[in-house]
Amino acid sequence: MTQPSAGAGSHNRPLVDAADADEPDFVPSEPAGADVYSHPSEHGERITDSFAPDLMIEAAAGVTVAADVYGDSGPLVLLQHGGGQTRHAWKGAGQALADGGYRAVSLDARGHGDSDWAPDGDYTTEAFVADLVAVVAHFGERPVLVGASMGGGTSLTAVGEGAVDALALVLVDTAPRIEAAGVRKIRDFMAQGADGFASLEEVAEAIANYQPHRRRPRSLDGLAKNVRLWPDGRYRWHWDPAFMHRPRSIAERIGRQQTASENLTLPTLLVRGGLSDVLSEQGAQSFLETVPHARYANVGGAAHMVAGDRNDVFVEATLTFLDEFVPGARRRV
Repeated sequence: MTQPSAGAGSHNRPLVDAADADEPDFVPSEPAGADVYSHPSEHGERITDSFAPDLMIEAAAGVTVAADVYGDSGPLVLLQHGGGQTRHAWKGAGQALADGGYRAVSLDARGHGDSDWAPDGDYTTEAFVADLVAVVAHFGERPVLVGASMGGGTSLTAVGEGAVDALALVLVDTAPRIEAAGVRKIRDFMAQGADGFASLEEVAEAIANYQPHRRRPRSLDGLAKNVRLWPDGRYRWHWDPAFMHRPRSIAERIGRQQTASENLTLPTLLVRGGLSDVLSEQGAQSFLETVPHARYANVGGAAHMVAGDRNDVFVEATLTFLDEFVPGARRRV
């Protein structure tokens, strides 16, 4: 399962996922009440309706979350992205899961993409878990949870604390112990452009500087899902700025997720990007010692955003795992 393999999926909409940013969760805590954020009176608008969601699902505290659906039958697989990403990060994986006989649903987390911004600025773990509980209730069946980075932390916490009864768990480049330096790099990327970008070319340049290992896309059309056009004529990232101001604590994160990991009894797969500077091999092995029944895939050539860097290997590892524990309706090899 740790070796690269060929093949990739595609969605029926012209989406490009190379531009998504990721999780800023592992940073020093801030004093209570410090840097309190107030929502701007105006928000940006989606540039095009080409990326409109398939579903809008009522989640927690009046927040509605956006979702895309891949497949119409088979076990339910809920795909949760990392902080700063969107549901589009899963486009290839979602289609491949559908081809394998699963009904895959990729979600925009609250404050991201086409989901509502939290009116009270609540982007705590509790809020994300509550949203996941509501989404599971909406579909009315036990899901497979697949989560990258922040989405993986939400899934791990929800299962380990008994909030969601899942069939299986797939964690993508996240575990209780991750690298502060790698996540600080992500946070620095997300913090740039607070005043907006004058053009999509400027957006593309910022992303290329953050992801030098990826080939720069020929077309800028895919960036439309990552930014919004504001009334002042400038492009800003799709996420709620309040997301960057939520309280965070390293010690609390490690302790809570470690305890959740110790409670895992369901089939579990940990997927690490071989080039990741967020989840080290040491951090992965620490998780595997805590959850000895977990399977492990180390994806060579992939950095933190595994599904975007090596979707073919990620999909094969995930389908191989699911074949054993939650078989799909029509697996295609």
